Amino acid sequence: MDDVVIGIDASTTAVKAIAFTRDGADLFQAREAYPLANPKPGHFEQDAEHWWAALISALKQVADKVGAARVAAIAIAHQRETFTLIDQAGTPLIPAILWLDERARPQVARLSAELGRETIRDWSGKPPDPTPALYAIAWLAEHQPQVLANAAALVDVHGFFVHRLTARLVTSTASADPLGLLDVATGEWHPELVAAAGLQPGQLPALIGPGEICGGLAESIAQLTGLKAGTPIVAGAGDGQAMGLGMGVYGAGRSYLSLGSGVVSGCYSGTVTTSDAFRTLVSPTGSGFMLETVLRSGMQLVDWIVRTTGASSAAELEKGAVDVAAGGDGLLVMPYWAGVMSPYWDGAARGAVVGLSLDHEPRHLFRATLEGIALEQAIASEAMEAESGGKPGEMIAAGGGTNSALLMKIMASVLERPLFVSPVNEAAALGAAMLAASAIGWFASAEDAAKAMAAAPARRVDPDMTLVPAYRARKAIYRDLYHATRDIHARLGAI
Repeated sequence: MDDVVIGIDASTTAVKAIAFTRDGADLFQAREAYPLANPKPGHFEQDAEHWWAALISALKQVADKVGAARVAAIAIAHQRETFTLIDQAGTPLIPAILWLDERARPQVARLSAELGRETIRDWSGKPPDPTPALYAIAWLAEHQPQVLANAAALVDVHGFFVHRLTARLVTSTASADPLGLLDVATGEWHPELVAAAGLQPGQLPALIGPGEICGGLAESIAQLTGLKAGTPIVAGAGDGQAMGLGMGVYGAGRSYLSLGSGVVSGCYSGTVTTSDAFRTLVSPTGSGFMLETVLRSGMQLVDWIVRTTGASSAAELEKGAVDVAAGGDGLLVMPYWAGVMSPYWDGAARGAVVGLSLDHEPRHLFRATLEGIALEQAIASEAMEAESGGKPGEMIAAGGGTNSALLMKIMASVLERPLFVSPVNEAAALGAAMLAASAIGWFASAEDAAKAMAAAPARRVDPDMTLVPAYRARKAIYRDLYHATRDIHARLGAI
């Protein structure tokens, strides 16, 4: 009995509920998808009731499979920056506005001018950008002021779920932090950021640290799911931080690299530090901070190359690209197809392909794209690690990109370090499960839970030292590419 914890990952596309044992083994998982709406250009929304229906269904499947008596606790990881407004009964008043949403670019410019760009960054840990909810909330204050004024609360995905599961209006600091309303140094709501968004302090959930117990599962929800009433609901974290924890990155000495649709990397910092080179986030362990870089165009850019060239698959292009010399026979790709976050925070930036000739084929473009992703990551990692005490001893990699042998060879060679590939496919849910396990006393701390539950790397990818000199030379040129094209992209965007 009580030998299983459930880690929830409420992503942009689905809720996953996964039962983990004390050693981190995945006992059973349920997945329930929900739709994404794009009602206007730049607007991305979801119905929070779809999240809830998916969560209930997924939890019921897990309870039916493993048995309610075995479930000792539940913790939640979730899509960050996404939020909705609720009334006193917890009913959503608006469609949830997602982290993908870009409607608030004018509010980014306005608040940056009013408060100071560096001031916002240093308070919140996040350079001004449409991704944090701060700016979309300010958009609501301008376009739907009555709805915002009448809302009982603004909740992130974690806060929405906890309110429904326990009837308590509370969320985790590691979940609320990406909203951009928190004082990253103190872990409290920042009064000036809250006011700038157009909110009242009473409209925000109470805050507790990740790994603390939010409350017990309500009787009515226990009946819907088949779980035990009173099952502890444990404060989790945003999916990015939870993913790092699930990959075994919880302190100095390790960094993580997630090669998914976007490319996210992070490392631990014992002290708060802010910079345009990264975002600063509350650590999922509740101790210290995570520094994070984001490239929006990762494997989705690889998919775009496949579609655009008419290739049958990425594997087909990769097979040809293996024989292309490092540097794509003179090609250089800047992978800003979806703009750039760190280090330039420029939504007007766009991708660039430099050096095309009549001799180039799709395989050259494919290799140059992988190299562009790797060069961007190398520059990001150097800047981030310079602020956090130097290059960590290990970089743990996960995500769909690790299945590309060529990308992994290029990445290790450009980064000039070995990459240790995690076998965990659902690292965010595992990170949440680690917090649940520590909260109920299976382990003394989240760090101890990570040591016990994180899987050992499945393989190691070493740099190809014959490629390193060529990539060092190209990295020096790549550093100048954004600055050379910045004004051109801004002028194009203004027409």
